[in-house]
Amino acid sequence: MSEALSTRHLLGIDDLSAADIELIFRTADGFKEVLSRPIKKVPSLRDTTIANIFFENSTRTRISFELAEKRLSADVVNFSSGTSSTKKGETLVDTVNNILAMKVDMVVMRHADPGAGVFLSRHVDASIVNAGDGTHEHPTQALLDAYSIREKLGRVKGVKVAIVGDILHSRVALSNILCLRKLGAEVTLCGPATLMPRHARDLGVHVSHDLDETLRWCDVANMLRIQLERQGGDGITNFPSLREYAMLFGLDRKRYEAIGKEITIMHPGPINRGVEITSDVADGAHSIILDQVENGVAVRMAVLFLLAGGPGRSARS
Repeated sequence: MSEALSTRHLLGIDDLSAADIELIFRTADGFKEVLSRPIKKVPSLRDTTIANIFFENSTRTRISFELAEKRLSADVVNFSSGTSSTKKGETLVDTVNNILAMKVDMVVMRHADPGAGVFLSRHVDASIVNAGDGTHEHPTQALLDAYSIREKLGRVKGVKVAIVGDILHSRVALSNILCLRKLGAEVTLCGPATLMPRHARDLGVHVSHDLDETLRWCDVANMLRIQLERQGGDGITNFPSLREYAMLFGLDRKRYEAIGKEITIMHPGPINRGVEITSDVADGAHSIILDQVENGVAVRMAVLFLLAGGPGRSARS
């Protein structure tokens, strides 16, 4: 198997082959060992400058990328659209080209518009990592989720994964579906009909509107956040109330115990506690939510390292 990625960008899971994903996972295994050391840093990207360009608010993803970059000894430039010249009318390409003129090698970008990373990759000479583009994709989240399943269960192939909640507005859902399917997992989408994409089954997944039945089927339940900010602010056009949503599609201890078997609980964050999941389940023994956060740093280290040249740099690691 080749020890290099087949792409110079990570714009979406479709950019990656199953072999690419496995290479990222093996590389992340090595970086997890690094992160367990007293000195959690390697000089692998000490000659690389990475710009984090976020046009949408982010906490976990931005911190995770920045920490991954610093653990690799990269030089890091953080860009916030709220205080930038984009407020004066500067275009995306002009903004990034000005940053690249400062000799930046790689751009990690989050943007509200689907396809923004693809557009940028066609206009600038730098590797682009998509940190989320609108309701389209969030590839590194899908990679860290699949990696966390692999770590917990020892495999991804054949695992039954339920993705529950606001599928329609979730970039995490689409990337997870594509990644899990490439690795041989079975996937069921579960949520209200009003939050289910019309052509969801075309992605090779099952669709359910019965959470209890779905939980009895699955090995892993990935509970997604209701994205009220993408639904006009209150969600009333998609379901009657948060209380009713929680009754029908929320996971609490009583519902978990009624499953009759152990399943692994995941959540990409941020959590609306008491809506899609209660604290006693999110913080319980079967939850790997904090493992997802930890694994996110190792997986993003692997992605950045491989896109920057990968094993050719190993002698400096």
